[in-house]
Amino acid sequence: MSGLLIAAPSSGSGKTTVTLGLLRALKKRGVAIAPGKAGPDYIDPAFHAAASGVACLNFDPWAMRPELIAANATLHRSGDRILIIEAMMGLFDGATDGRGTAADLAAMLGLSVVLVVDASHMSQSVAALVTGFAGFRADVRIAGVILNKVGGERHEMMLRQALDAIRMPIIAVVRRDNEVALPERHLGLVQAGEHRTLEEFIEHAAEAVSDSCNFEFLLRIARQGLNRPSTANIARLPPLGSKIAVARDIAFAFSYEHMLLGWRRRGADISFFSPLADEAPEVTSDAIYLPGGYPELHAGRIAQASNFREGMKAAAQRDARIYGECGGYMVLGEGLVDAGGERHEMLGLLPVVTTYEDRKRHLGYRRVKPVNSSFFEQPMTAHEFHYSAVISEGDADRLFQVTDALDNDLGQAGLQRGQVAGSYMHLIDLAGDAA
Repeated sequence: MSGLLIAAPSSGSGKTTVTLGLLRALKKRGVAIAPGKAGPDYIDPAFHAAASGVACLNFDPWAMRPELIAANATLHRSGDRILIIEAMMGLFDGATDGRGTAADLAAMLGLSVVLVVDASHMSQSVAALVTGFAGFRADVRIAGVILNKVGGERHEMMLRQALDAIRMPIIAVVRRDNEVALPERHLGLVQAGEHRTLEEFIEHAAEAVSDSCNFEFLLRIARQGLNRPSTANIARLPPLGSKIAVARDIAFAFSYEHMLLGWRRRGADISFFSPLADEAPEVTSDAIYLPGGYPELHAGRIAQASNFREGMKAAAQRDARIYGECGGYMVLGEGLVDAGGERHEMLGLLPVVTTYEDRKRHLGYRRVKPVNSSFFEQPMTAHEFHYSAVISEGDADRLFQVTDALDNDLGQAGLQRGQVAGSYMHLIDLAGDAA
């Protein structure tokens, strides 16, 4: 598998910025690339797509079956593109059960690892850190290092001497630069679609990475991956319908490209519409998907979107299958209370009221089993990440029985009323015993 995993010892090392710079720099050099993101992140992939001009797929070693990861990697690399996957957290950090690390993904796909090291507060100690990471797992190969946030020439010289002593190649040196930083909010980075100077930022990151990058060596180690047998035709999450309308704008941006890819491979026709632009779903759609996002930041506009509201209610009346995830679930409800305590009327298709006024984080991998088979039929893996909470729920069927990564029982979650359902769970893949 031709490709690289861009990883780091810990979060905050700058691997996202470095990855964006590499993607844009390789694109400008005419290299065919296929961007990827490890784990359940749904914000970074939009930045990767902007930097590379290619849709970014998630590769989640905890929530995805190995055969799905291999199949999607094969499809994504069609045309002999080089897979460039950004890791999550630290290289060996996983879920609460210890599984699903970026290192697991590298071993699974046979990818060499490029370690991005924040060198701003170290010099010779970089050798001890890199030695420890390089020798921690025999099945994970760290092929080179990118030194990030480096000070002046003297600082760079000390770092180079230390890594030369352990014979660790340096792929690039990126200088400390306050302009190379991305703004954040409660669920992570501010979305790519809201970044007004995104193109300038990516170009700046590409220049910063390119100044001292050994691209010849980088491409050589990218092509030293191990072959892994794979097939693209495997069991996937079944599509919601044959014609699926998907909400997509800055309030509904958290849909996984791998899931849409799977739906298309199963023959589904997918269209997009923007609730914030007061667009209704296609009237011929037999299914509607409202993904997560930031509806709490746009609740007033959503409440006033009359075409969107009427189109959704008409779809429900014609028995189209409607599913909302996280933010989409909140919008399917009766009301949403924003951070200022103001209630906004939502679609009223499910008897639930949610609030963002009293923030409390809910985060973690989940295993979900449908409570009944009228909407979903098989156990699935999912991820939960939100700060909102349920104020009240009315009369409706429960959707899922939920456990966490340690198999602790979290009770039942989500609601279903007829052909309308929703939950806080971001569905990722079939559970291993369901495929």
